[in-house]
Amino acid sequence: MTLIHYIVVAAALVAVAVVFFILGITYRKRVSEREIQSAEEKAKKIINESIKAAESKKREALLEAKDEIHKNRSEYEREVKERRTEIQKQERRLQQKEEMLDKKTDIIEKKTETLTKRLSDLDVAHEEVASLKRSQFEMLEKISGYTIEEAKAYLIKNLESEVTHEAAMKIKDIEMRFKEEADQKAREYISLAIQRCAADHVAEATVSVVPLPNDEMKGRIIGREGRNIRTIETLTGVDLIIDDTPEAITLSSFDPVRREVARIALEKLIIDGRIHPARIEEMVDKAKKEVDATIKSEGDRATFETGVHGLHQEVVRLLGRMRYRTSYGQNVLNHSIEVAHIAGLLAAELGVDIMTAKRAGLLHDLGKAIDHETDGSHVTIGVDLAKKYKESDEIIHAIHAHHGDVEPRTVIACIVQASDTISAARPGARRENIENYIKRLEKLEELTCSFSGVESSYAIQAGREIRIMVKPDEVSEDEMVLLAREIAKKIENELEYPGQIKVNLLRETKAIEYAK
Repeated sequence: MTLIHYIVVAAALVAVAVVFFILGITYRKRVSEREIQSAEEKAKKIINESIKAAESKKREALLEAKDEIHKNRSEYEREVKERRTEIQKQERRLQQKEEMLDKKTDIIEKKTETLTKRLSDLDVAHEEVASLKRSQFEMLEKISGYTIEEAKAYLIKNLESEVTHEAAMKIKDIEMRFKEEADQKAREYISLAIQRCAADHVAEATVSVVPLPNDEMKGRIIGREGRNIRTIETLTGVDLIIDDTPEAITLSSFDPVRREVARIALEKLIIDGRIHPARIEEMVDKAKKEVDATIKSEGDRATFETGVHGLHQEVVRLLGRMRYRTSYGQNVLNHSIEVAHIAGLLAAELGVDIMTAKRAGLLHDLGKAIDHETDGSHVTIGVDLAKKYKESDEIIHAIHAHHGDVEPRTVIACIVQASDTISAARPGARRENIENYIKRLEKLEELTCSFSGVESSYAIQAGREIRIMVKPDEVSEDEMVLLAREIAKKIENELEYPGQIKVNLLRETKAIEYAK
């Protein structure tokens, strides 16, 4: 094949390629035009749809706005209507009140008129009564022949004779009654006198002896012009007896707590050696704190010995205070512990709660811890204390019933009652004369402390003297004389005692300053 043939073939191929190229371009142009046309149609369609959606939302917004406006307008109209209704109601109420006030005013005016008329009628009636009274007196004077004064004198004379007769009869009755009671009164006075002379029984319950290192210490305890001994007696309420007994001082007081405080303070002063009023005050304060600690330990001992736990701390302290109380010569704390043990044994035999019985037995005389400070019997005080410190109803009832103040309703109450009787009735447990003696001294102190201006009082010298500390800012020197007389009169009227009681009032002022 020649070169020409190759050229012709190549030219033909080129021509075919050109034709195909032109055809391809033409086809692509048509496809592009169709795509552009289709895109334009889609764009127009989207724009139309957007316009329609915007118009639809616009219409919806307008409708919502119209609905909101309508709703607000309805709400406003409703509120306006309610306010108008309320205003109308208030107006009606005000109108009704005005009408009621008018009616009341009319009623008051009518009543005022009625009262005025009645007052005038009363004045007229008084005048008529006075006139009638005068006429009747005049008529009575004419009939009786006596004037008013003469009639009064006649009636008084007759009345005096009748009263004199009645008084004579009454005096005879009183004399007869006194004669009948004379023997009984005489027995009582003799028994009181015998009781005051029962020194051997009273001494062991009301006296403590403090040993001294030497007799020279007695003079130091007395102090210059007796100032030390007076300070001790004033601060403690205990009578110091310094006699010829070698190397010993006797402390006398019916209150064992005071006596114990004085004993501890005096022993501390003897050991310390510095005895003067300021040191005495310091030692008495320390002794009081020691006694308080002893009271706490004694209360703990009672709960430990009886196995009664869970008591309020104040109840434990009250139990400890009973260590210094006696009942007919019997120590109250030991008696309570004994009653608790007996009650526990009886409860075990009867098959009831042993711990409840012990608890009730231990607390049955709780009121005796403060019966000299509070009015009422020890049973009532004990019931109040048990209620105050949240004891159970069964315990409270047992306390209330142990002396028969109320009828026992439970087995525990009967057990406590029986245990108390067993503990008190055993031979040598109690001596009634000591209890009466102490109660009389407590009553004497309580009576004197009831006067205004009295700070404290102490029965000393076995009840033959009552030493009273008055408040210097309330009772003057002149008023002390009158107060002493009033106290003596009240003691004479309200207490029974042999012999006489010395009323000794003390008024003391102090001025304290420190040199620095």
